[in-house]
Amino acid sequence: MNNRWSDTEAAACRQHYASQWGEELAMRTYSSRLLGAEKGLVLHGGGNTSVKGRIRTILGQEVPAVFVKASGWNLATIEPEGHPALDLAALQPLSTLAHLDDTAMVNELRIHLFQADAATPSIEALLHVFLPHTFIDHTHADAILTLTNQFNGDRLLREALGMNVLVLPYVHPGFALAKAVAELYATAPHSRAMVLMHHGLITWGKTAQESYATTIDLVTRAETFIAKRAQAPKNLRRVITLATAQARYLEAAPLLRGKLAIATNNPDQPYQRFLLSPVINREVLNLVDSEAGKTVLITPPLTTDHLIRTKALPLWIDDIDHITETIAEYQKNYLEMFERNADPAQPLLLFDPSPRMIFMPGIGAICVGKNSAELEIVRDILLQTLAVKARIAAMGGSYLGLSEAELFAMETFPLQRKKLGITQEPPLARRVALITGAAGAIGAGICRELVANGCHVAAADLPGVALTSLATEINQDHPGYLLPVVMDVTSPESVTAGFNQVVERWGGLDLLVPNAGLAHVASLEEMKLAAFQKLQKVNVEGTLLVLGEAARLFRRQGTGGDVVMISTKNVFSPGARFGAYSATKAAAHQLTRIASLEMAEMDVRVNMVAPDGVFADGARPSGLWAEVGPDRMKARGLDADGLQEYYRNRNLLKARISATHVARAVLFFATRQTPTTGATLPVDGGLPDATPR
Repeated sequence: MNNRWSDTEAAACRQHYASQWGEELAMRTYSSRLLGAEKGLVLHGGGNTSVKGRIRTILGQEVPAVFVKASGWNLATIEPEGHPALDLAALQPLSTLAHLDDTAMVNELRIHLFQADAATPSIEALLHVFLPHTFIDHTHADAILTLTNQFNGDRLLREALGMNVLVLPYVHPGFALAKAVAELYATAPHSRAMVLMHHGLITWGKTAQESYATTIDLVTRAETFIAKRAQAPKNLRRVITLATAQARYLEAAPLLRGKLAIATNNPDQPYQRFLLSPVINREVLNLVDSEAGKTVLITPPLTTDHLIRTKALPLWIDDIDHITETIAEYQKNYLEMFERNADPAQPLLLFDPSPRMIFMPGIGAICVGKNSAELEIVRDILLQTLAVKARIAAMGGSYLGLSEAELFAMETFPLQRKKLGITQEPPLARRVALITGAAGAIGAGICRELVANGCHVAAADLPGVALTSLATEINQDHPGYLLPVVMDVTSPESVTAGFNQVVERWGGLDLLVPNAGLAHVASLEEMKLAAFQKLQKVNVEGTLLVLGEAARLFRRQGTGGDVVMISTKNVFSPGARFGAYSATKAAAHQLTRIASLEMAEMDVRVNMVAPDGVFADGARPSGLWAEVGPDRMKARGLDADGLQEYYRNRNLLKARISATHVARAVLFFATRQTPTTGATLPVDGGLPDATPR
């Protein structure tokens, strides 16, 4: 492992932070970021670091303090305030206690913070308090876990790292671990570091550079030791190609996603859904398809720090035909595990019983999560887990995980679960939508509204700056929530490919918004057949193609869904010289009404939104009005502003219809506020002639 320390970068960090936070905390920030930048050391908020120094009280006294990483902070991006200061002298005597429960421990940490509103320090804060060193680093290094998580791990560690590194058997995190660390250290105070079995590595030093360098050196020693012991894999069964595995995933994912969904007691929101993300590469397939794949992979996590993200065990599914019963068996076993280990006197809130990591021969690995951020975390942990378990197998070792009781204790550990930052989910959380014509004014407004309400959105449109800029704009505020999909709705192949992109990214679909449309201005006597046919291809055939593709996907998932078609007031109140647009949109509207009849048996609700003219969404102009606007202005002798004012004044409410208004109508149907299907909701400010009837 490379030592990333740079004197130049360290000096820059010192110069930036030292005047406000002090040199020790400035260097603590720098070396913590170095650790966090290496996925082979920590992942997504894992690990913790500290530094001891002094702090000036309000009375002007200099008192000893320890700055410990706060729970949930990410080492890769940590700021100085991510290491809140604690009263060191007040906390050190706690080491004399025989026992301290979790609630009391957190209370002691909170009341001895120097700043009342500071974040709560790590659950391992007392470990940093009880050890005497200035700088302390605690990581979950892959190479260290490769040695700790197999039989005879303590012997392997001593061979790899030397006798001046202490080895502590697994102890549940919190006060008990801190006390055990202190007691073991006291037996050999000149030791260089300590390994916590099934947990990670602790190093220390007088300076940030010394502690960091020790971490890198010991991890490198472990990596070298593993490499010497590892043997090349034998009898790899390269049965299928990556393309075949990917095709199999596209077939399996919707069924898998449907079976993972958890039924609720709410008839309007009958399922709690999950998103899926595949990991399909040669290394994964080699391991999953090997004779020992199931034995190697269906084992506990590398460290309890991963447990709240991944659950105690992954799920193994032999093939697509066994998805239903295999998932049901996993969920049953999970519930039984809770019953075996839970204390009847202290009832726990039951967590959902669905797996977070799935392995399928012939397909690879599949991550399960509530949102794109969770999927990213599970993916990183899965890749790390695969690498470590594969190395153990290559060494000829047998993986040794924690017991069921220890895993249960950590999965239900309240202080650990706080790291998840669980809050109430937004209305469209765990939902996936596809919007056609997404790069236009109305489409962009719908994308923005759905994402703001927790939905993951596939924005489908023709390629170009409009689509790429929309993705950049929305993902800047909601990373990973918008997927740009290049799609030509007039091409069956393009539509199928677009839907496959959505399945590959998130596992399925819950909401379809057919919005793509073209307009044309011409009287019937002057209209060219080719112009009419062009609109028919997009407005009618495009709607038909996406409705059909969505119906097949909804049926395979088996968890219902919604369709909200963007119609127009012209269906009910057509305008002169708008024959092609009005007729083709009316046909699309009728297809959608028929969809409401055909899809009801699948609990798919199909509704329409009929807006009047929307000229733009902020700086994003409407393509439709770019086409028809000049004719409308010429016919009425108006400029662009005058035309918009004309449309505003013709409705009863004198309202200027915006993309946001249309998007909120879509949101009304998508959140299933009423048991409604086959309905049309006007968004026009009140046009009596356009009232659906």
